Amino acid sequence: MTETIAFFMQWAVAPVAAFVWMLHTKVTQQTTDIAVLKATADSNKLAHDREIKDVKDALKSISFKLDNIELALRDK
Repeated sequence: MTETIAFFMQWAVAPVAAFVWMLHTKVTQQTTDIAVLKATADSNKLAHDREIKDVKDALKSISFKLDNIELALRDK
């Protein structure tokens, strides 16, 4: 009886346990990688949004200055 249990543990339970442990470690690593990628994407999006806002503000400033120049030239 103990030989049967030992045989079963050696050839069935141990490989299944090893496979489950391998899957667990891979899934954990992938979950961590996904979280890091999401954080990086969010950070990049935020930086991009800030840059776009800065460009829009600069364009508004340039447009305002050009309008002032145009008005000054018309007044002469």
